[in-house]
Amino acid sequence: MNEKKRILIVSATRDEINPFLDDCKVIKKNENLLECNLANIKIDFLITGLGISFTIFYLTKQLLSASYDLVINAGIAGSFSKKIQIGGVVHVVSDCFADFGIEYNEGFKTIFEEGLYNKNTFPFKEGVLANDHYLENQVIANLIKVKGITVNTVHGKSDSIDKVISKFNPDVESMEGAAFFYVCQQLGVSYYQIRSISNKVEEREKMNWDIPLAIGNLNEKLNEIIDLFCH
Repeated sequence: MNEKKRILIVSATRDEINPFLDDCKVIKKNENLLECNLANIKIDFLITGLGISFTIFYLTKQLLSASYDLVINAGIAGSFSKKIQIGGVVHVVSDCFADFGIEYNEGFKTIFEEGLYNKNTFPFKEGVLANDHYLENQVIANLIKVKGITVNTVHGKSDSIDKVISKFNPDVESMEGAAFFYVCQQLGVSYYQIRSISNKVEEREKMNWDIPLAIGNLNEKLNEIIDLFCH
């Protein structure tokens, strides 16, 4: 009998993946990890909490304690792009730590631009983390490929938004993506980062957001990806 494929789904909050989790049979709970079965698949759900530090700690801890055929970071995100509608699901293929650096009167410099870290030290390429060799999956292939930035403070003021667009030309923004990329590349696991757009990155106005739509579409696509991966 073939051994079950094992997948790790990583999310900052449980709310983001609750619809998918509802279809799974939970067999074990341990702090922020839920071990589940879905048909012929073993799926673990890791809820890291928001942000870079929590993501790096809990994801590293989990990947050192178990082996997975695939790791997926699934969550909502803000979009800078006019081409991506709220509720759209995207595949983040590159990401970076966009507020990790030095601020001067004349502007912001990343740690790479400041010469504090070599921009091509593995797993970085020109200061960016890129998922160049992800597993083939037709559902993933059909998603819009985007460039992400990862920040400790999400953008909500027009002047700071203009600056980050000018410097990085990003499509989407999250608080965990680059941390997820960094750990997965360092530990040599196959991974995807998928995001559903809950809002535009603009002057903060939650009346314009649609989190339920984003979560619903995210979980629908997540189900399609995993179903195809396991058949």
